[in-house]
Amino acid sequence: MTLPFDNISPSRMPRKLIRKYMPDEAKLKENRHLSWLGEYIHDPNLWHLTRKSVCKAFMVGLFCAFLPIPAQMLLAAILALFIRSNLPISVGLVWITNPITMPPIFYFTYLVGVWLMDLPAQAMEFELSVDWLSSGLSHIWQPLLLGSVICGIVAGILGYFLMQAFWVWQVNRSWKRRRKNNSNKNQ
Repeated sequence: MTLPFDNISPSRMPRKLIRKYMPDEAKLKENRHLSWLGEYIHDPNLWHLTRKSVCKAFMVGLFCAFLPIPAQMLLAAILALFIRSNLPISVGLVWITNPITMPPIFYFTYLVGVWLMDLPAQAMEFELSVDWLSSGLSHIWQPLLLGSVICGIVAGILGYFLMQAFWVWQVNRSWKRRRKNNSNKNQ
């Protein structure tokens, strides 16, 4: 019995799995919204799917996802350029905080910040308006920012090491399958 990945080198297994969900590199390079990156966008290291670049991308993307700022994707792209992580994965992971997940995530980071600063949590109604942003946010921005940065660092580090472990596990699993298939063929 042959498995679908028998003809693929075991070290390429995680790459094949990740590449399945990645956007097209050529389309991203031609995107007019990314033109501000200039020649940096053509650096092949930003597009390779290696264990190192993918793990760093998880660290960057998860860290930026927890930041309560409007330009999370931009910051993730800049950090990806700076530390040479995979650009599409770094930017894509920012979408963990989306309009549905944002309220519970940022409420949690606010509570972490309140706990770290040893402050009482303030109960307030959230209202998406300029008035609330100018008055309501001014009372909670310090614990929110502290909690967000701490949670982002923890999530980034966890993401880095969990992706390292997943990559190694996937390669080992693939090698075991290959050895088992080879021993079955020889019998």
